[in-house]
Amino acid sequence: MHTLADLATAVNRTSLYVSDVFKRFEVPRIKEDQYSEAHLAWLRTIIYLRTLNISEERLRDLWHLEKKLLQLLHVDTTGSPTWFLNSCGTKAHARRRLLLTNFDLGFDLPEKSVQLGLNFGAKPPELFAGKEMGEDTLRVLDETLKLHRTITQDAAAERPLLAAANRWAQRFSIDLRHELKAGSEADESEFVPLNGETVIAQAKTRKKSTGGQRHS
Repeated sequence: MHTLADLATAVNRTSLYVSDVFKRFEVPRIKEDQYSEAHLAWLRTIIYLRTLNISEERLRDLWHLEKKLLQLLHVDTTGSPTWFLNSCGTKAHARRRLLLTNFDLGFDLPEKSVQLGLNFGAKPPELFAGKEMGEDTLRVLDETLKLHRTITQDAAAERPLLAAANRWAQRFSIDLRHELKAGSEADESEFVPLNGETVIAQAKTRKKSTGGQRHS
């Protein structure tokens, strides 16, 4: 488990910044200040996408759509207060997962729009076995996938500029070469690291070496 300060250190932001992100995305604050690996994975996803120049407004739009879709699929009836975060950080079946909630739909995300009234292929996906895919669910899924595609396409278009910025930043005194190499070679399935303890420990080391300066 992690404190709010741990999360802030892991993403190189202030605790106030992280707290405000949770507030704007309507993620409940944990009173005991014991945040899970899922919280950290979700937060890093938001920071990654913001770094790739995806606006927070669009991310919030997608977040609300994904949560609405999960509600239509009754994922919110599990009894968990963090039902919309519980899949965050899981790497398996990356092509079947939504972008922010990381929820596994049980089938590869379609590349094109979903047609109302049609099933997903001859054999219904396991997730929807025994359930009727109502038009409301299909409509929200279609809206979600459209925004998902737009965001991922824009993020991909930003990657060359980010890579160029990384190369340019090598002139600074901080030795980022080992991190840049790892980042440039990373597979998309590793977009969200699972080992939060290691991430936080490395971030604290970098914080000491840079005098504790962080983004606000």
